[in-house]
Amino acid sequence: MTLAVQAMRLVVCIVAFPMFLLNLLGMWSWVCKKCFPFFLKQFAMIYNWKMASLKQELFSNLQEFAGPSGKLTLLEVGCGTGANFKFYPPGCRVTCIDPNPNFEKFLFKSVAENRQLQFERFVVAAGEDMHQVTDGSVDVVVCTLVLCSVNNQEKILREVCRVLKPGGAFYFIDHVADERSTWNYFWQQVLARVWFLAFDGCNLTRESWKTIEQASFSKLNLQHIQAPLPLTLVQPHIYGYAVK
Repeated sequence: MTLAVQAMRLVVCIVAFPMFLLNLLGMWSWVCKKCFPFFLKQFAMIYNWKMASLKQELFSNLQEFAGPSGKLTLLEVGCGTGANFKFYPPGCRVTCIDPNPNFEKFLFKSVAENRQLQFERFVVAAGEDMHQVTDGSVDVVVCTLVLCSVNNQEKILREVCRVLKPGGAFYFIDHVADERSTWNYFWQQVLARVWFLAFDGCNLTRESWKTIEQASFSKLNLQHIQAPLPLTLVQPHIYGYAVK
């Protein structure tokens, strides 16, 4: 199987050679950062359509983590275009973090469409270093389709625990590696390198549930599903929430 994966990877890399050449010349990252928000805006509409019931179920108990004032303070890491906003409870105070500043205009369009929320600020930063957010200052942290593309999952989860209040919750949805015995996992391996470049650092073969299970949460509710998405490669998903 390993030889077959290597052979197919070579074929794919030859076909995608122009993209690898642009990356070698240092041009691809700039192009990707500029174009990716436009792609994600379209993808987010399809994803929300297919995953609406799951998101509604997952986020249905967000308000339970609000403080004594009843106001929920939420930090979304890797906010992208703000596709999750419509699933948050009215009056929720939202701070967003994303390393790509090109999402800003899409994000503020989502803010304008979701006036039921109290938008606080947009911070351009990576989730692995959220020093702009005070220790123990938020009730909930949300990450959807983010752990697949961060540089260091362990570090971002440490940051999540740092900014959460005691008893606060971390909510997550992400695509992950399929079972290793499946053909889907074979193709995930074959296409992993090209996918990583094409989709701004997204990894097809991460077993993100293992990192979450090893993080310092007191309670974890994690589910594995095959998401109802048109592309088989990203159908394996995990979702749930963890309590600090």
